[in-house]
Order: sequence, then structure tokens, then C-alpha cells
Amino acid sequence: MDAYVALEGGHVVEARGRAPGTANGELVFTTAYTGYEESLTDPSYEEQILTFAYPLIGNYGVRSERFESDRVHPRAAVTREMTDDVAEWLAEEDVPAVDHIDTRDLVTDIREEGAMACGIAVGDDVTPEDALAELEDCVPMSDHTDIGAQVSVAEPVVHNAESDGSTVALVDCGAKRSIVDSLVERGATVHVLPYDATADDVAEIDPELLFISNGPGDPENFDAAVDLVDTYVGEVPIAGICLGQQIVARALGGTTEKMDFGHRGVNQPVRDYDTGKVVMTTQNHGYTVADAPEALEVSQVNVNDGTPEGLDSEDLDIITRQYHPEANPGPHDSLSFFDDVLGLTGSKRTIVAD
Repeated sequence: MDAYVALEGGHVVEARGRAPGTANGELVFTTAYTGYEESLTDPSYEEQILTFAYPLIGNYGVRSERFESDRVHPRAAVTREMTDDVAEWLAEEDVPAVDHIDTRDLVTDIREEGAMACGIAVGDDVTPEDALAELEDCVPMSDHTDIGAQVSVAEPVVHNAESDGSTVALVDCGAKRSIVDSLVERGATVHVLPYDATADDVAEIDPELLFISNGPGDPENFDAAVDLVDTYVGEVPIAGICLGQQIVARALGGTTEKMDFGHRGVNQPVRDYDTGKVVMTTQNHGYTVADAPEALEVSQVNVNDGTPEGLDSEDLDIITRQYHPEANPGPHDSLSFFDDVLGLTGSKRTIVAD
């Protein structure tokens, strides 16, 4: 199959087609050399085109038990070399895919220019103009104002209902499956709520912990989750991961901003101020907290660029992390996060919505 990748600015790269179709989105990359199944099913990649920096994708097959959701989320995949297993999987998912591209050069371009608009066309009779037409239709990430609806559950779902452990209300802004698994493994009953859940929805659960998940896009487009945090801050312990940290920060008066190329990969170094230790983390985000609210202490920072990686408040019982502590497929340096947040639930509090 023919394939063309049109980059912001109009440059078109010829490739080999592996799964047919057309797509557009924000072109980003991950440096992970394992975990391609987890990355391709991560809801945080919604409306993006994912480039893999590692040259061979698919060298240990495709197994559904590794998936982080029930479908592939990137609009397309770009690799140096892709195995038939992955190509067939993406074709079944109607996700265009290409290889035989110098992804080292492409990653360098993104590192220099930042995440960019991209259009892809794959098929037996596609032309460069088809890819350019897709590029022309590409919408900036911040303009996807209801992206939460594309990745969230439509109705509440309960996991581990028979447990007598902590009750968690998890607001699904695009949650990875392994976040739910990490809480359930520690005995929690997890009520997964839609991204636009109301204060009354949370009050019906009467949780011991309000948890705001990861997810795609601009935190400014998740007003309902911001309102939930604002309603229950100080009334119930609150935790957040990735987008969840940004939402919590905004609810308490902080600001967020778009990064040039984001943090994506499994080797992001994070320093903890209290211990002085540096841990390696998995990350996938294009926005960050620009100014942390006064109510929250910046407890951890990214070693490379100093951006906030952890926000805490003992007085308000809040713990958030910008990275992914569940970290499938690894590293597992920060799994203790889930023990810490469930440790906030020692005394159950009854909450009543206004």
C-alpha cells in the first residue's frame, strides 16, 4: 500500500502503508521500547498520531490482557518497522499505520519544532494531496472541547463491589485500566464515574476518596471535574494522576499550559524533595501545571525541565502526581502512590452535595 505523511508546514514524507485509512491529529512521539500495546490503547493519546522512537514495534506480539482500554486511541501509528501482528491489529481497529520512515529524523523534528499537526493517507491509490487534505482538517488539541466524552464511560461502573475496603469515586477522564486494577488489588471498591459526573453523583456513593484520572487534551475542557474538586476539597481526600493533577490544580486556583512537546515515555526522571531520591517514571501528557496553587506544595519535580510532578497538601488530604505510578509496563518505582492515597481514607466521612 502507498502511504504519505503530511507534516505541519506542508512537507510530505512517503512511507509504506501497513493499515489503510486516512487520519489527522497532533503528531507526538514516545521513547518507550516496550509497552506498545499499552501505549496504543492509552486513552490519553486520543486525537493524536503516535510515533514510536524505538525502531521495531511488535516484536512480542499482541495480547489483549495488556490493553489499557477496549480500543486503540491514537488516530494513526508511525514506526520505523512494524510487525504483521501489530499491522493486522491496527487494520482491524480501522487505525491507519505506516512504517519505513526514519523515525529518528521525525522525532528530532518534533523535539525542535514541538508537537505538530499531521495528516496521513494510506491505501492502494492515495496521493500526497490526500495527506495534505487531512492536514488541512487537523484541529488543535485545545479545540477538542468535549474530548472527555470520547474516552469516558457513559454510565457508572463498579469494580470489586463486595470488598469491605476503601470506597473510591474515580472520575473517568480517560482512565487507564491499570489504575483501576492498582486500586482493586489493594482492596478498594472503585466506582468509575463519567467525566461529567455531578456532585450529586459523587454524594450517592459517599466515597472515602475522590480520584481524578488521567486523560487526553486540555484541562481547561474538563470543567465538570474541576467543579467536583472545588465542591469536595476539604470534605473528602482527593487524588489525581496526570490530567487529574492539572484538574486539581485548576480547581484550587492554579494555572496550566501546553508544553512544546510534552513528556511521553518510560524514562522520565522525577526528584522527590523530601527524600532527595530520583525515580524513573512513565509519562504521557502534553499539558502541565504552570503555577501551582498556594494551597498545594510542589513535592516532586521533573529533573529535565523542573515542571511539577507532585502536588500535596496534608491539611486538605490531597496527593496528585503528573506521571503514571501504575506505570504499565514499567518501571514500578512509584507504585507506593496507591498505598499513600488509600492511606488517606482511614476515617470515613459522610459528604453531602450542595
